Amino acid sequence: MHAHPRAPRRMTGALSVLVPALLVACTADPPGGVTPNTPPDPAPAGVDAAWDELAALAAAARDRHFTARYTHVGSDGSARDVTVVSAEDGSWRVDVSGGALGGTADVAIAANSDGLFQCGLPSAGRPEAATCVRLGGPDAVVPDRLDPRVQHPFTDWLAVLTDRRSPLVISPASPPEGVAGRCFTVESTSASLNPPLDVGVYCFAADGTPTHVRAALGTLTLAGPAGPAPATVALPGAVVDAEPLGRDAPTTTESPGGRTS
Repeated sequence: MHAHPRAPRRMTGALSVLVPALLVACTADPPGGVTPNTPPDPAPAGVDAAWDELAALAAAARDRHFTARYTHVGSDGSARDVTVVSAEDGSWRVDVSGGALGGTADVAIAANSDGLFQCGLPSAGRPEAATCVRLGGPDAVVPDRLDPRVQHPFTDWLAVLTDRRSPLVISPASPPEGVAGRCFTVESTSASLNPPLDVGVYCFAADGTPTHVRAALGTLTLAGPAGPAPATVALPGAVVDAEPLGRDAPTTTESPGGRTS
């Protein structure tokens, strides 16, 4: 008769031990089974390998001195010639047919130890002799209203491609038909609101010669074998105190040279 009152007390004692244990067991692991202090997943090996290869080719391109002709096809489908000269002393010059005055004037963007220059070249829209206007120091930036943009893949964008801190995602790409070298897709990370270069596809030969670019500027494709570089770049004309040639076509109240009619 006395055994029945004691049995519930023994079960209550067992439950008082089991309940805290179960609570501890339930709260030992965070929700979702995530272990505390788990390191983030590393970047895929292929991504790192592509970054390394592209950075090495871009570094070779920065050290590459050559003369080459490229075909530029704009977003409107128009094609023009672009000549690139990267001299032994670090000076450079990029000639762009139809690069100013709405495509009617040829220009060159050049940089040497004296500064950055825009040079108007003799063409249908500008029959005068070649003259150059100084835009600033050697590290100056071409203003947007003057910028033909095609010089960037051979100059400042190469520094971006060699910097692993750049907010970019790099992956291998298949070369377009007729294009030699290794190609890479260059994309901006979601955190980068203003990419430091045009995203797109960049291709390089093994020696660092750029062979193809597809970006917002259109496409640039190497049109033949690269030749030797001069010791230094010579400006095509005298440096004058004048207004540089804009990209847009002149208004109806101005002559092709920028003078009021």
